[in-house]
Amino acid sequence: MSTAIEFNNISKQYRLGLVSTRTLSNDLKRWWQMSILGKEDPFLKVGSVNDRSKAADSEYVWALKDIDFKVEQGDVVGIIGKNGAGKSTLLKLLSRVTGPTTGTIGARGRIGSLLEVGTGFHPEMTGRENIYLNGAILGMSKHNIARKLDEIIDFSGCERYIDTPVKRYSSGMTVRLGFAVAAHLDPEILVVDEVLAVGDAEFQKKAIGKMQDVSSGEGRTVLFVSHNMGSIAQLCKSGVMLSNGQVAYMGGVRDCISRYISEGATDEVFISENVDNDMFLKRIGMLDTDGNYVSDFAYDRDVKVRFEIGCNMFVEKATISFTLFDYHQSPLFTSHHQLEKGHLTVDAIVPKGLLLPGNYFVVPILHVPNVKMLDVCKSFLPLTITDTGSEHTQYVSNKELGFFNMPVTWE
Repeated sequence: MSTAIEFNNISKQYRLGLVSTRTLSNDLKRWWQMSILGKEDPFLKVGSVNDRSKAADSEYVWALKDIDFKVEQGDVVGIIGKNGAGKSTLLKLLSRVTGPTTGTIGARGRIGSLLEVGTGFHPEMTGRENIYLNGAILGMSKHNIARKLDEIIDFSGCERYIDTPVKRYSSGMTVRLGFAVAAHLDPEILVVDEVLAVGDAEFQKKAIGKMQDVSSGEGRTVLFVSHNMGSIAQLCKSGVMLSNGQVAYMGGVRDCISRYISEGATDEVFISENVDNDMFLKRIGMLDTDGNYVSDFAYDRDVKVRFEIGCNMFVEKATISFTLFDYHQSPLFTSHHQLEKGHLTVDAIVPKGLLLPGNYFVVPILHVPNVKMLDVCKSFLPLTITDTGSEHTQYVSNKELGFFNMPVTWE
């Protein structure tokens, strides 16, 4: 199988806050050295690693650094990583929206890109006119565009508004039309950024189905960036995880997702300051299978919430309770456990597959029910359930399905 895309030592550097070199003479010197003499940028500096969470120690930053990998023809590769990891920059370099600072990119075939909502659309032109405009940008003839016009319009679901200026489209309609154009104009390489998150559940399902047809049925290459691990797991064969502008892992998509979840997990533990109380919340947190305190769990893994209770004097009928909240901080359920003297470390197991993927919060309290409060966790402990390709949430979030995969008996 031939190589469709090859990244050779690709790096991209930006100057924070500024675009030029501050003076016309320096700008001319850069142009002469790079464009005429073919030499390296004379103003290229070492710069700092792309870590958005820390203050800059240099006015230069490497958005990407030493990216080196190949994509085979017909492969579907998921690009995953945290916000700011360099995913979109990588796709922009491949799509030639911007150029690399160092290195070269080799691509075999025409590239169809869908990077941002409305990319390549003229707001004053109608949807129909923008289909022709986008097709021309992708190198298609007017005849070929006209041949696929009805198919594109039908796929987008925007037929009623196809002769309306795009500036009156919603963001969802715009991305529908943009994806329909990019997917139907026969690019050998299809590059799709997170824009599908704008579409509704029905369109996401249709779009992913189309990308599967393009890759498996037509043997075309797809690069797909998404934060929806379910979509990545279902669509992609292999994955590349970026971290701070560098390749942190590359391999099978399932292994890549597992690495992403484990790398993204952070210690989230509550330790009470009320150590002089009769009883207090000594330490509260959620444990993974290796016994580490984390906040991210895969959909197909149990969530173990561990409660360690400190005790200066045991209080009869002392009860540990915790409430699970949704992302709007609305309570979903509460569970209770009455403590016994000598058994002051207890685990609450939330079974795998019960909570649908999404963001939740856990708030524990220590009390004697309806009598007195012994200790309270004053902060929300974050809990994230990440989809790994379950049949319930491949295309939609828990906003559409609710929060629980309830075991129901059907007769």
